[in-house]
Amino acid sequence: MSGRTGPRLRVGVISAGRVGAVLGAALQRAGHQVVAVSAVSEASLRRAEELLPEVAVLPPDEVAKQADLVLLAVPDDAISGLVRGLVATGSLRAGQILAHTSGAHGVAALAPAAEIGVLALALHPAMTFTGRAEDVERLGNACMAVTASTADETGWSVAEALALELGMEPVRVPEESRRLYHAALTHGANHLITLVNECAELLRDAGVDNADRVMAPILSASLDNALRFGDRAITGPVMRGDAGTVRAHLAALREANPDVVPGYRELARRTAERSERAGVLRADGAAEVREALDEEPS
Repeated sequence: MSGRTGPRLRVGVISAGRVGAVLGAALQRAGHQVVAVSAVSEASLRRAEELLPEVAVLPPDEVAKQADLVLLAVPDDAISGLVRGLVATGSLRAGQILAHTSGAHGVAALAPAAEIGVLALALHPAMTFTGRAEDVERLGNACMAVTASTADETGWSVAEALALELGMEPVRVPEESRRLYHAALTHGANHLITLVNECAELLRDAGVDNADRVMAPILSASLDNALRFGDRAITGPVMRGDAGTVRAHLAALREANPDVVPGYRELARRTAERSERAGVLRADGAAEVREALDEEPS
């Protein structure tokens, strides 16, 4: 994004994982200057070369020392220890901005830096990353969960401004709600991938060679309908109270892949509960479905 009105920041990225490299490239495109990045593995070095060409690859403490905005794109469990280390080595200074990209953590993980006058932010892009250039374009369709200290309106404003510069929609998430926010997205996005891949395997077991082609329209329509209509978008045998079909499904799954059965049962139970609550499944139909789901094979 050219022609930005805010100050141009010197950005340091720790490290060049899928998220860090993409956000660094996006910040650079927004008019900031990525001055250094840390990368150790072959994959991260390759991403740094592809997405942040000619940016110096340095150890984390040196990256932090050179930056106005330090972006921590490291695993959740590594954040607190890394921040303590950066403070202990004098790599951070008052007036810097320190932001991490974890969905599960708020700014409490950055407390040692905040105590020396660093502006602490949590910036979580609500999307999945491949670590490729196309992710930079996809940011424009995503939201950014932003968190700052409760009473620090300046922090909230800076976090929102950074999100907007990336073309993203900022969404305020209170410190105490970060874990629930992240659990919700993980439950939806990560488990969806597992569900889709299990569906593809079962279709192939059924002799369907072009499983992707068969799945794409129905799964895309289901997602779109769910986002627009909520539980009233539920379709299928559970919603219809068709306990006989549910029994037939369980028998087929036990024969093809027994490992899928527990997941099918639990999701069918949750679907029956939500269908009944939404008024699209009668109580007697819900009871028949639950009975079928609780039956043990003879």
